[in-house]
Amino acid sequence: MQQLEQTLKAALGAAIKNVFDAEVASPQLTLQPTRKEFAGSFTLVTFPFTKTLGKGPEQIGQGIGDWLVANEPLVSGYNVVKGFLNLEIADSAWLDVFAQLRQQPATTPVETGGPQNVVVEYSSPNTNKPLHLGHLRNNFLGYSVAEILKATGATVTKANLVNDRGIHICKSMLAYQQYGQGETPEQAGIKGDHLAGKYYVLFEKHYREQVKQLEAEGVAADVAKRQAPMMLEAQDMLRAWEAGDEAVVSLWKQMNGWVYEGFNETYQTIGVDFDKYYYESGTYLLGKERVEEGLQKGVFFKKDDGSVWVDLQEEGLDEKLLLRADGTSVYITQDLGTAELKYQDFHYDLSVYVIADEQNYHMQVLKAVLKKLGKPYADAIYHLSYGMVDLPSGKMKSREGTVVDADELVREVVEAAKAATLEKGKTEGLSDAEAEQLYHMLGLGALKYYLLKVDPKKRMLFNPEESVSLEGHTGPFIQYSHARISSILRKAAEQGVAANASLAGLTEIQATEREMIQELGRYAAVVTEAARTQSPAVVAQYAYDLAKAYNRFYTEVPIFIEPNAAKKAFRVALSAQTAKALKVSMGLLGIQVPERM
Repeated sequence: MQQLEQTLKAALGAAIKNVFDAEVASPQLTLQPTRKEFAGSFTLVTFPFTKTLGKGPEQIGQGIGDWLVANEPLVSGYNVVKGFLNLEIADSAWLDVFAQLRQQPATTPVETGGPQNVVVEYSSPNTNKPLHLGHLRNNFLGYSVAEILKATGATVTKANLVNDRGIHICKSMLAYQQYGQGETPEQAGIKGDHLAGKYYVLFEKHYREQVKQLEAEGVAADVAKRQAPMMLEAQDMLRAWEAGDEAVVSLWKQMNGWVYEGFNETYQTIGVDFDKYYYESGTYLLGKERVEEGLQKGVFFKKDDGSVWVDLQEEGLDEKLLLRADGTSVYITQDLGTAELKYQDFHYDLSVYVIADEQNYHMQVLKAVLKKLGKPYADAIYHLSYGMVDLPSGKMKSREGTVVDADELVREVVEAAKAATLEKGKTEGLSDAEAEQLYHMLGLGALKYYLLKVDPKKRMLFNPEESVSLEGHTGPFIQYSHARISSILRKAAEQGVAANASLAGLTEIQATEREMIQELGRYAAVVTEAARTQSPAVVAQYAYDLAKAYNRFYTEVPIFIEPNAAKKAFRVALSAQTAKALKVSMGLLGIQVPERM
C-alpha cells in the first residue's frame, strides 16, 4: 500500500511538471481516501496549488487527471468535484497490493523510526483496595499501548509500580488492627484485595465520625481533619513502618500478601501481564538519596521545619514538597527513585506512564525535578494522560465504597454477553465448556473495546448494557465478524477452495473488493499513527471499519455461488486476509476473537 501511494505521488508530480511546468515536492502531495459517495480510491485536494500553478482548483484537477489517464497505467479514471481530484486505481494495481499483503507474516513489524527501547508503566495499584473500573481503563490502555509499540519493532517492557506503602496503606492496616479481630480472606470468603478495601472504607467511616465530633466541639474543620485520633494514629503507624517496627512491618507484609493474591487473580482474568514489578517500598529510599543529591547541588532547599522543597516557579509550576519535616517521603520521592531504577534496568529512550489526568501536574513536576537534577532520562518521560471513567450515577469514590469493583464488573459483562449471545442463538454446536469460554471472550472483549475505542485523553461515560451489543460500534460486532469469516473459510476448505490458492488469471475485481484491499492496506499506517499518538482508539476504529467493510462485501458479493474459479479463490483469500487482520488488530487491543459463534 505504501509503495502504491509513493508511485501515485511520483506520477502526480510528473503530471504537474508536464501539464503546468511546475515542481511540487512529494510531501506536499497529500492523499486521503476518497469519500464513499464518489468514485475513486484516493483524493488529492487541489486548493493548495492554485497560487503555485496559477490556475483554479478544478482546472488543476482536470489537467492532472487527463495526463494521468493518458500516461500512468496505475490510474484507470478520475473525477473532479470542486477542488477535489478523485483518482480511480486500476484493478491490476490493487491485485498487486493484495499479493504483497498475502506474503507478509502477521507479525511483520511496522517500522516507524520511533523509540526502540520502551518501558510502559501501568496498573500501579494501591494495596489498600481492589481494582475498580478506573483501573480497568488504565490496565487496558497500558497493555494495548505496549502491544502497539511492540508492533513497531520496539523492545517493550511492561512495568507495574505497586504503591505498597504510605498513609493510605496505614489507614487500612490501622482499621484492621482495631476492628479486624484476626479475620482472614479464607474466613471472610472474599479475595484478599477486597478484604483490605473493606478496612480502608471502615477507616474512613470512623475517621469522618471523629472529625464530625471534633467540629461539634468547636474545632475548625481543617484542624479537625488533622487532629482526629485515627489520622494521628495512622501517621504514627507510617513513622513506625519507616523505622522498621517489627509488629507494623509484619502486619504490612501479611495484608499486602493477601492483596497481591487478589490482584494476580484479577490480572489473569482480565488478560493483562507484566514483565517487571517495582514496589514503592523498594524505591522510596533511592528517592530520598536523590533528594539529598538535590540539596547538595543546591537545586532543592530546606524550610525552617526541616521539610525539603524544590522551587519550580521558573518552569511555570510552583514550590513542591519532596520530603516531609518528619523525614517521611511523599509520592514524588519514590517516583524519583523509580525513574532511576527503571533507567538502570532498561536504559529506556521512552518511559511511558499511564496515569489519569488528575495527575497531570504531578507528572510535570516529576519531569521538571529530574531536569533540575540533570538526569539523562528526564526528556524520555512521557505521561499518557487519560480521562476518568464516569457512570450514569456519577463519579466513583474509593473511600466511600462507591466504586465499581473490577471483578464484579467483569462478571456482569460476561453474564450480559451470555444473555445477548443466547438470545441471538449463536452457540449452536458448542459444548458447555466452549460456550462458557465464548461468553468470557465476548464479555471481556466488549469491556475492553468499549474502554479503548474512546480517545484516551477524553473523559468517558461507561454504559455496561451498550458495551455487550452484538451490533454497532462494539467489540462483539467485530468478534462476530471474525467468527463469520472463520465459518466461511471452513466451508471453503470443505469445498476444496484453498485460502492460499494462486490468483493467476484474475484481472477484474468489484468495487467492494477494491475497498477491502484498501482497508487491509491501511494497517501499517494505522499502527504508525496509534504508536505516534499512543492511542489504541486508532486501532479500535480500524478494526471496526474493516469489519464493516467486510460485512458490506459479504452482503454484496457472492462467494460460493460464483462460477468463476479464480474469482471464488480470490474472495476466499480476501476473507482469510481479513480474518488475519482482524485477529492481529484486536490482539493489539488485548482482545481475543472466536473461531466459532
